[in-house]
Amino acid sequence: MSDKAGITDAGSSGDHGHEGNLKTYVLGLIFSIVLTIIPFGMVMLGGFGMVPTVIVLAITAVLQVLVQLIMFLHMNTKSGEGWNMASFAFAVMVVGIVIVGSLWIMFHLNHFMMMSS
Repeated sequence: MSDKAGITDAGSSGDHGHEGNLKTYVLGLIFSIVLTIIPFGMVMLGGFGMVPTVIVLAITAVLQVLVQLIMFLHMNTKSGEGWNMASFAFAVMVVGIVIVGSLWIMFHLNHFMMMSS
C-alpha cells in the first residue's frame, strides 16, 4: 500500500505563489484605470499631435499588459514559474514576428503597387 501521508505532505504545500491579496488586486485595478484614462484623455482632448499620442498610447499599452501579467496573473521569474515565463516569451516572439511581417508585407505591397501607376 502507498503512503498517502507522504504524498499529501510533498504534493500540497498550500502556497504556490499564485494567490494574491486584496491590496495587490486593488493596486492593479487602480493602475489599470489610470493607464486607460491617460491615452483616452489624450485622444478625446485632441490637443496633442498624432505622434505623441501614438507614442503615449503604445507605452501605456505595454505598461497595461505588464500590470495585468504581474498584478492579476502573478507571472514572475521564480524558478518554479520558468515554464510560464518561457512560454510567454515564445508567444510574444511569435506575435511580434506576425505583426512585423504583416506590416512589412503591407508596406512593400503598397510601395510596388504605387510604383506601377
